[in-house]
Amino acid sequence: MNPQPPREDPQILEGKVFAILSYLSILCIIPLVLKKENPFVLSHGKQGLVIFVAEVGIFIVHIVLGTWILKTGMFILGAISFWGIIVCLKGEYLKLPFVSDIAEKITL
Repeated sequence: MNPQPPREDPQILEGKVFAILSYLSILCIIPLVLKKENPFVLSHGKQGLVIFVAEVGIFIVHIVLGTWILKTGMFILGAISFWGIIVCLKGEYLKLPFVSDIAEKITL
């Protein structure tokens, strides 16, 4: 007999779509405005905001240093965002390296 899968927290179930939006560039603003009372969405939303600000920063820096910094930086941030989306789909919290330290300092 197969055991039943564990029941998920209702906040996680209702917030998965918004948590995924958190890692899609400027769309990170939508969950922070609409679902900031949900701790699951807020956690992922803050990390998505930090990633978005880093993307903007890399875009500005690439003007001085060249396109290689843009390609490298966007690849790394894209991989981190993909990792965040996968974790959101699993319904788990995630502390991304470097990103979560900055995200925890954000107050909304």
